[in-house]
Amino acid sequence: MADASTLLIIKPDAVRRGLVGEVLRRVEAKGLRIAAMRMTTIDRDLAERHYEEHREKPFFEDLVAFITSGPVVVARLEGERAVEVLRTMMGPTDPATAPPGTIRGDFGLRITENLVHGSDSPASAERELALFFG
Repeated sequence: MADASTLLIIKPDAVRRGLVGEVLRRVEAKGLRIAAMRMTTIDRDLAERHYEEHREKPFFEDLVAFITSGPVVVARLEGERAVEVLRTMMGPTDPATAPPGTIRGDFGLRITENLVHGSDSPASAERELALFFG
């Protein structure tokens, strides 16, 4: 199968807690390659475009406020079935139901601050990578 790309965002809570290295270690150990990466602070405009699909939902403002609350690490990951592999590594959004061995299962504290974002489909990956990496 051909290699694919996906977006990883290591969110403000993970950066604050010093988990960047651990997340990246797991990604590389799983065989995904970091093709591009930078630390940045997401501004409101970019956050709103990133979360566009949730604009009409009641939690939209909370999503935007959280992702803009501090530095994040954004990365373009490449590898076989990259979207699926990263999503499995992350675990479910709610850390209470995320299995041990997943990033959220091992380190997550609350559903609203869930450490990482990964594109949920190849189409989303293409759109999100264009937002963050041009």
